[in-house]
Amino acid sequence: MLELDRRVARGKASVCLTLPLEKRIRSRQRVTLDNGVEAGVFLARGQVLRDGDLLGDRTGLIVLVRAAAEPVSEVRCDDPLQLARACYHLGNRHVALQIEAGVLRYQHDHVLDDMLRGLGLQPTFAQAPFEPEAGAYGGSAHAHAHHHAHGDQEPYHRHDDVAS
Repeated sequence: MLELDRRVARGKASVCLTLPLEKRIRSRQRVTLDNGVEAGVFLARGQVLRDGDLLGDRTGLIVLVRAAAEPVSEVRCDDPLQLARACYHLGNRHVALQIEAGVLRYQHDHVLDDMLRGLGLQPTFAQAPFEPEAGAYGGSAHAHAHHHAHGDQEPYHRHDDVAS
């Protein structure tokens, strides 16, 4: 089995690994690359994989990480104050948010959708990649540390257990 145990600063990937956020926040796990090959991911705890990150193994293989489409709610709004209010209320509930100009995205939840409708917004359901904000102190979704630094790092010395 391939052991993806380091981040790579640059290079040409020979295969992709497409994962939803739930899997991209796990630093140790068994995965299946897009070409069907099994691999283990063994990174330092607290690292979150982002769309476009590169991982490598000791043989020089480079794997491109892609964010998978997953169920999300989207709010589109031209009023920055109304969008800021939505972010405030969702953030107050510790909801991971992807914030872009005029667009807010979070993991689909009908209760949160109803709350935003009460604020005068119209959330819609979508299947889309989810890349939440890292947070001001480096934290990320679900209170996991989010460290987004590219560059070659020392490999994490793994244990023999691989979460599947």
